[in-house]
Amino acid sequence: MGSGPFALFRWQKLFSDYRVFAEGLGVTLVVAVLALLLALLIGVALGMLSSSGVKPLQAIARVYVEFFQNTPLVIQVFFVYNALPTVGIMLDVFSIGVLVIGLYHGAYVAEVVRAGIQSIPKGQTEASRSQGFTYIQTMRYVILPQTIQIILPPLTNQAVNLIKNTSAMAVVAGGDLMYRADSWASNGFLSYGPAYIVTGVLYFLLCFPLASFARKYEEKLKSRDLVQTTAELAVVEEVVEC
Repeated sequence: MGSGPFALFRWQKLFSDYRVFAEGLGVTLVVAVLALLLALLIGVALGMLSSSGVKPLQAIARVYVEFFQNTPLVIQVFFVYNALPTVGIMLDVFSIGVLVIGLYHGAYVAEVVRAGIQSIPKGQTEASRSQGFTYIQTMRYVILPQTIQIILPPLTNQAVNLIKNTSAMAVVAGGDLMYRADSWASNGFLSYGPAYIVTGVLYFLLCFPLASFARKYEEKLKSRDLVQTTAELAVVEEVVEC
């Protein structure tokens, strides 16, 4: 163990340079929050387009979703990083990370929102339209408020995936946790073992609470639906007996 990949001196060096990992963790958190906000904006907009019933709008949403879901995030980050300067757009790696990760996860959020909207009985949409509500008003005041509870668990899972996917910024020296860990390990006597273990633990500490919340909330929703269904069946049986 004296000179192995997990030798004590490597751990001592890591903990003495903890600021490197703390700074990377900070960048990862800020990128994750901003990218998630962007993904939510895109996802809600595309989810509404997908459920609009207007074929051209549905086609636009479908093309967006299929493109981003079926191309690797790493390639998207690398492409934008190299392509934007050729058209005169200069963005720092932080902004590129927020932009690309937000666009990428916007496609997944869009599918979650679409499924949530479609789970609401169509009668509510028809009733709202009969009262003179526009499509946007129907979504804002009637459908989306009900959809939030339904889609919260999968949205939380998307947040977990987004946090982990910030590591894709490492391919363009994004200053995130993964990049800082890899750079430190390269310059710290090839101490990849301790660096990656600590990085993995930090990602776990960020993601596990969210994943646990999503699981428990989903179980709560299922239990509530089961109670509601049982109550409805009891009413039906009572009516039948009468």
